[in-house]
Parts: sequence; C-alpha cells; structure tokens
Amino acid sequence: MNSTRDPRIAVVGAGLGGLACARVLQRHGHSVTVWEREASAGARAQGGSLDMHAGTGQAALRAAGLLDRFRALARPEAQEWRLLDHATAAVLPAQGPPDDHGEEDRPEIDRGQLRGLLLDSLTAGSVRWDRAVSSVTPLGDGTGRLLFGDGTTEDFDLVIGADGAWSRVRPALSDAAPGYTGVTFVEAGFDDCDTRHPGLARMVGAGTMVAMADSKVLFAQRNSNGRIRVYTGFRGPEDRQVAAGVERGDTAAVRAHLLTMFDGWDERLLALLRDNDGGFLHRPVFALPVPHTWEHVPGVTLLGDAAHLMPPLGLGANLAMLDGTELAQALVAEPCIDDAVRAYESVMLPRSAEAAKDCAEGLTHLLPPAGA
Repeated sequence: MNSTRDPRIAVVGAGLGGLACARVLQRHGHSVTVWEREASAGARAQGGSLDMHAGTGQAALRAAGLLDRFRALARPEAQEWRLLDHATAAVLPAQGPPDDHGEEDRPEIDRGQLRGLLLDSLTAGSVRWDRAVSSVTPLGDGTGRLLFGDGTTEDFDLVIGADGAWSRVRPALSDAAPGYTGVTFVEAGFDDCDTRHPGLARMVGAGTMVAMADSKVLFAQRNSNGRIRVYTGFRGPEDRQVAAGVERGDTAAVRAHLLTMFDGWDERLLALLRDNDGGFLHRPVFALPVPHTWEHVPGVTLLGDAAHLMPPLGLGANLAMLDGTELAQALVAEPCIDDAVRAYESVMLPRSAEAAKDCAEGLTHLLPPAGA
C-alpha cells in the first residue's frame, strides 16, 4: 500500500479474523479501525475451545508475532480425542475428529483467551466498541461507505466485512444468506469439573469426548480452568423443541426433552445432560451455500464466516484468522488496494469452497440424515 497517505481501512467485526487482519496491518505500520457492535470486550461469553491448526491458525499467529504468547496459553494435552460407545460408555478405537487431515500439532485454547490475546496486541483505541454497522455502500470510485446504527456515515478506501454469520457487509457483494442445515446443537456446561464431578472429568479425559448413534451425537469438550462444555447434536426442524411444547428458557423442560431423546444411552453419558450447571443454549447450525462466491467489488471484501459460514467442525476459526492474515499481507505487499483484494479473493474463495464442502460432508458423516 504505497500511497501519499495511509489508506483508510475499516474492519467491521472484532472477531478472530478481523482482529488478526488488524494486527498484521498494524505490525507493518498501517492504520486500521475495527468497528464492533458489542459494547465492550466482555459484553458476552466467547464460546468454547478451539484447536489451532499448524497451517492456518498458527500460521496467522506467527505472522501476527503472537505465536509464543499463544503457546504460553494453549493446552497441547487437550488434543486428545476420545470416542465412547453410546450404550456402554466404553472407549472405542478412534484416530481423530472428522476434520483431521493428519496434523499432529493442534493445541487447544479458549476462544475468549485467543480473542483477548489479539485485542491486547492492537494499538489502544483501534477497536471502536458499541458502533453497530447497519449497511455498506460501494461508492463506485473504489471506496465504501459505512452506515452506522445511529444514522452517521464514514467513507473508507476499503471496508472488510469480518462480522460473522449475519454480516451487514455481505449484501454489498452477495445476495446469499445462511440456511439451516437441519442440525441443531444444544450447549450445556460444568464448572470446576475435576473437583465437583471427578467421575465425569475422568470419562471426558483431557480433550474432547464424543459418542454418537442414530443420528444423534453427544460431545464434551475441555476448556481451561476446569470447565467442560457439553453439546448434544441432532437432526430435525429448527423449531423441534418448540413444536414439542418445550420452552427453550425452561431448563427442566429442556433437560427432560433431551433425556427422552437420548433414552437408552449409558447413564454416565446421560449425566452430562442431567447434572450440568445452569441452563441450555439452543444453537441451530446455519451455513452459506457452497460454493459462496461473488463478483469483485472495489472497496469491499469479506473474510471468515461473513465469506464462508460452514458447520462448526474445527475449520472456521482457523480459516478466518488465515483469511485476515493473508488479506493484510496482500495489502502490505501490493501498491494498489484493489489489486491486493483481488489477489486475496482469488486464493480465499476456492480454498473456502473446498473447506465448506469438507465440513458439509463431515456434518453428514457425524449426523447422517434419516435413512442414510
């Protein structure tokens, strides 16, 4: 980005991909503003544990100069993958999760810790909190205009949509919208599990435990500080529980419904649903069409879930961080912003299409449709 002035770059969304992009740009001396609709970094919980793959997430952290700090926080022991028989809870032979492509170095880290690492690496004031973007308009001269929720606007030489599944930037490039995959996950959790639930902790092990049968799956995943997150997964209409007369905010009713669905499973596995702390979170799985592409529009581009939302099988966060890193590197290397974005999109779009295809197939393998 050789220019008489530092180009104005806006990243919409303070998720992992957008923050990785901002960090690499700043590391090379370029200014960037990140616009985030949440009120603060701690406005909401940041989800579970992520495995950082050597060729994607870790490559992004290396480019950001943060790999050593990541290693200090990461849990390499949490790479353990344990498959249990649903009827006996016996440990079965298993080589790895459905998305395992032979990588052996994939340490886990809590999403919140990773986001905090990236946020702390940015210049103070880079993230503008509580600034919701309503829409983006390409202006036809290679720039883009942000419209904020309060009615104000700002123009930028490049707007980067890193604002996730329900991106407000995506409509500037594509008419595509996420569709329900037919799969829903319901999340629960245990705090201080090693002390309060030692039997469950031993069953789950150091990393991820999974049991599956009859198009249903039960995951349990280690997080830091003794927390275990639990996810049930099943196929059915998005409103399945509501249609069954279950109020999603009624913890006892949701628990009873899940226990009925998983009737016949080993009691030690059912304890993951019966004894959890707190309530349940309903998480229907949405995905963008595969492949999701667009005609290049000067002044606007996408990364991460905004560009290629796919089922959550271990690739999304890694790809988002790689997207952000490669876009930043292209902007640093190319004298013309538009050439940089074109170069980035020419690599990112086919890569994400292949990954999304793999994830869709992985979801089918994990939770086969009825009759498959």
